[in-house]
Amino acid sequence: MKPVKTLRALIGLHVLVTLCAAASSVPTKTPLPDIFLITIDTLRADHVHCYGYTDVATPGLDALAKDGVRFTQAFTPSPITNTSHASILTGLMPGSHGVTDFGVPLSATHPTVAELLKAKAYHTGAFIGAVILDSKTLAPGFERGFDFYDNFPEHSLTKSRWGRLERRGMDVVQRAEEWLSRHPASPHFVWVHLYDPHDPYEPPMPYSHIYKDHLYNGEIAYADSAVAHFIAYLKRSGEYQNSIIVAVGDHGEGLGEHHEDTHGIFLYDSTTHVPLIVKLPGELSASTVVTAQVRTVDIMPTLLELAGAPAPQTRDGESLKPYFAGKDEAGRPAFGETDYPLLFGWAPLRSIRSAGFKFIEAPRPELYDLQLDAAESSNEYKPRDARVQKSRAMLAELHARESSVGGSKEGVGSRTSNERDYSNSVSAGAGGTDAGSNSLLPDPKDKIEEQNLLHAAMIASEDNRTAEAGKTLEKVLAFDPKSFAALRHSSVISCDSPIRALRLWFVKTRA
Repeated sequence: MKPVKTLRALIGLHVLVTLCAAASSVPTKTPLPDIFLITIDTLRADHVHCYGYTDVATPGLDALAKDGVRFTQAFTPSPITNTSHASILTGLMPGSHGVTDFGVPLSATHPTVAELLKAKAYHTGAFIGAVILDSKTLAPGFERGFDFYDNFPEHSLTKSRWGRLERRGMDVVQRAEEWLSRHPASPHFVWVHLYDPHDPYEPPMPYSHIYKDHLYNGEIAYADSAVAHFIAYLKRSGEYQNSIIVAVGDHGEGLGEHHEDTHGIFLYDSTTHVPLIVKLPGELSASTVVTAQVRTVDIMPTLLELAGAPAPQTRDGESLKPYFAGKDEAGRPAFGETDYPLLFGWAPLRSIRSAGFKFIEAPRPELYDLQLDAAESSNEYKPRDARVQKSRAMLAELHARESSVGGSKEGVGSRTSNERDYSNSVSAGAGGTDAGSNSLLPDPKDKIEEQNLLHAAMIASEDNRTAEAGKTLEKVLAFDPKSFAALRHSSVISCDSPIRALRLWFVKTRA
């Protein structure tokens, strides 16, 4: 080769190497992770295999926990589906976001995680398992930020609860998978809601046979199979490895503990302690177990931080990211609220779980040492107990913060003077008075057997078993002749369509 050509070749090679080096030194933008939020309705933490429960198989959740971070002490602020999900989506306590009842709109002043991720160019979809989260009727405002929200048909042609009131978990995940297949462009934020563990417990075969002696467990096992199906789809589509997946229960189930058959009335751990698993991109923090106490209101700010999106200034939750390294981080106080008893004319409840004890503000207040009494069976309440004083001060501070946020109260119905008296007594309790005793409303502890019967009547009415509903209501009236008057009262009854239909049935047949 001639010297000139050789020199030109060397110069060209040098330029090429320089350009390649320069190109490699330019930082590449990390793509945003896909985010999948899986909420499993009515799922107790102590009924999941990877949480130590051996009477039910949950290989889907177990595998997710192996790939991610499992929080052993996660708590919901509400034992009601709409309320608890509003807290997950907004990072706010019920008194802040205002969705303290079925059918109450989620105020547009409170941004949802879907809205904030959509602003980051996420493609968003929501797939619900029950009509109770239908944004056209019982969950208005929940659809905000979603490109697609899979509501129920306005007019169902079936009398079966399937497709009319509820969708099987496998149906929900397949609808989500079909949507993802039609919208492959990343990043995605997809919310999948599995309703199956909610009563009535009717798992399909073979779960109804395998768990014939404990159908609630059968519903959990079936819901877990839907989780596994969805995870398998994400792996086939190549979205699993670098995605963020959160699996969480919205609330638990009483299962007869404290005489509560289902949920909504009490704030014991049976209905507030939920499983929480967070799978991070790649293999980050795989098989990490966190024992510190956290809250489901922490999910929204966590997802926003991981996606590089700013969290709202007004929020009650904080990111869980500090826990991912597995270091000893302090636990967070977990507050609880339920206004559901007000629907029946009974006192609402407030609670705080902190530093190894739980305080429940009620007409007959309760205090439990959780280290010695995990079952919350021995009430140690004394008005001047320092833990009671501290708890009431923290509840008063929360009440003031919620009031300043100003959650929407539309649809709750006007409060009676007794209810307002109770609310005022709770907020005044920080001064050390026996706040609960000031309430003129009945303590839900004295009404739980009545509630169990009312709930059974509601389920019978939903399933068009009118005669059975009527017989159950006769038992309620025999139990408490005044109960019917409470149910008829318009200022107390403001609930979802099945309960409203049941109330109308009361009026029609008993007025």
